Amino acid sequence: MPYRRLPNTDQARIRALKMAVEKGEESNMYDLIYSLKTLTEARNLLLRMEGAQKYYRECYENQARSSRKHQANVKIARLYVSHFIQVLNMSVLRQEIKKTHKEFYGLPVDNYSVPDLTSEAAIVEWGRKIINGEQKRTAMGGLPIYNPTIAKVKVRYDIFIQGYEMQKNLQAITNRSLEDIASMRKAADEIILDIWNQVEQEFEHVQPNEERLNKCREYGVVYYYRSSEKLPQKAV
Repeated sequence: MPYRRLPNTDQARIRALKMAVEKGEESNMYDLIYSLKTLTEARNLLLRMEGAQKYYRECYENQARSSRKHQANVKIARLYVSHFIQVLNMSVLRQEIKKTHKEFYGLPVDNYSVPDLTSEAAIVEWGRKIINGEQKRTAMGGLPIYNPTIAKVKVRYDIFIQGYEMQKNLQAITNRSLEDIASMRKAADEIILDIWNQVEQEFEHVQPNEERLNKCREYGVVYYYRSSEKLPQKAV
């Protein structure tokens, strides 16, 4: 015997609600299988879910477009921060800058490797540290580092930070729009279950069984066959 299963995706929930609403609107008030209250609730929720899903797609697309541009700025900022630290380390090795002055930048005195800049959070952290560190060192009379100068690094860093903050805001907006859809899932499942129960009750005496299932399917009820069951063969 096939069994029914409620939708498990938002798109499937919308599809089930839409089928039930369209079928209900085709019927007059006296032939309506499920209650007018249920139809009204389904229609209102369908409009809300479709609107919320459309808004989510727009938010996601805006985030994706912004991300492509942002990733180019991430790459450049990472390059400038990394290059500046390498030049600083070489200057220390050539004894042009005191080794202890690396502490201004938050860098370990006896380690000449570049910190891991894989993540954007690391670029945020180390970009800020080297900008502040260079300002502190030069304020004490130290000669500024060239190629790249800290001014060039700061320009690229500031562009990156603007994009970084924008991406966080866009991600937050997208997440909120997804949460809005998620908040409707329970109500959608309850309404769909109510509709399917009323539909199956209406056609419970229809025979043969496959005809009964087909009538229910017209209202959006979804049935699944177990792996051990064979689909009924169509007459040739």
